[in-house]
Amino acid sequence: MTDERKAKLQSLSIEREPEPARSGVPIAAVAVIALLTLGLGAGGGWVLARETAPEPAPPPPPPAAAAPANSNAQAPAANRPAPRASGLVASGYVVARREATVSAEITGRISEVLVEEGMEVDAGEVLARLDDTRARLDLSLAEARLGSGRAQIDALQAQLQEARQVESRAERLAQSNYATEAALTSATAQRQSLAAQLAAARADLAAAQVQVDSQRDYVDRHVVRAPFAGVVIAKNAQVGEILSPVSAGGGFTRTGVATLVDMASLEIEVDVNEGQIGRVSPGQRVEAILDAYADWRIPARVEAIIPTADRSRATIKVRVALDERDGRVLPDMAARVTFLDPGS
Repeated sequence: MTDERKAKLQSLSIEREPEPARSGVPIAAVAVIALLTLGLGAGGGWVLARETAPEPAPPPPPPAAAAPANSNAQAPAANRPAPRASGLVASGYVVARREATVSAEITGRISEVLVEEGMEVDAGEVLARLDDTRARLDLSLAEARLGSGRAQIDALQAQLQEARQVESRAERLAQSNYATEAALTSATAQRQSLAAQLAAARADLAAAQVQVDSQRDYVDRHVVRAPFAGVVIAKNAQVGEILSPVSAGGGFTRTGVATLVDMASLEIEVDVNEGQIGRVSPGQRVEAILDAYADWRIPARVEAIIPTADRSRATIKVRVALDERDGRVLPDMAARVTFLDPGS
């Protein structure tokens, strides 16, 4: 190509101005942000439309069947509502109305203990024995004296019988003038003396009998028996220790053999605030829960309201009787009772 032709072609070309430098966010990034904004707006609008849309109405209930015209059936009576909690809750402990620490009525050394913790005993059952060796010796002496008194009475009765015969003979002889009046008087005096001795011997015999009975009772007091049927919850003495109904001090004398509880007399004692006692009445239904068995609800009732208040605590004690007897209920267990509204 010649230089002339090249010059003509260059004259036909269009001159372009240089492009300015680009600044800011790239177009691709702007597009991505726009798409995300549109997506979030669409999602939010859908959620808003769902929340504000009215819920569809429930389908109408099926029409009830018409009762026949000649039907005499009546609608069932409404069930009586169960008692509900009155909102009054009180705490207390399981206690026994019959609980005793059994001891002897005399002081003595324990020779035998026949019970252990957890044993069930009947009324009058032997729990322990004291050493009664000396008491039995005294009983033998009293019985010997009683036997001697009986023998003396037998002898006096024989002598009195003879004295009566002598007196009768002296009286016949005196009437026949074969005996003096003095002989008759002597015979009468002998008979009266023997009769008085016999009366005194009989009195002594009665006293000896009383002494024997007393000594037998004293021997029997060396035996410790259960005053009522129950369960032994504590063994308080051992063989060889001194037992006394009163404390002798020093810690060497036991005042009881065992502690006995009548499990049939268990109940709950709770303290109710003075301001709430008006909501409690005898016979009111109560629901008791033991802390040891939180899921076990025991039906109970108010047995009595103790007619005195605790000044320091501003409470009144309420006794709650349990309707159910169960071996899981033990003395001194913590309990919580809820008083039921009697009007509900």
